[in-house]
Amino acid sequence: VAAAQSQLGVPYQWGAESPGSAFDCSGLTEWAWGQAGVQLDHYTGAQYDETTHVSMADIEPGDLLFYGVNASDHVAMYIGGGMMVEAPYTGAVVWETPVRTGAGFWGVGRP
Repeated sequence: VAAAQSQLGVPYQWGAESPGSAFDCSGLTEWAWGQAGVQLDHYTGAQYDETTHVSMADIEPGDLLFYGVNASDHVAMYIGGGMMVEAPYTGAVVWETPVRTGAGFWGVGRP
């Protein structure tokens, strides 16, 4: 969580995984977990497949939240207190925001 939060304010760029410069959603989660010695692929669907699936009732800081059919559209990291950190979309920066579990939410994965 601390690694992901250290990138707050870094611009979103599709396909990017460059600390201090740019990230996309799966690049941020891949890099952040990599700082803890955990390897994840740079694609949301692959990250979902690489994680243990847990319920929202069991979510813990560091767990990943996935969106889109087969977790193919977006990934964010749960940071606790109902909040997550994400690299959201072009024109935005890495930010903290409340967890979204409405339309498009696919599930939670624990690396």
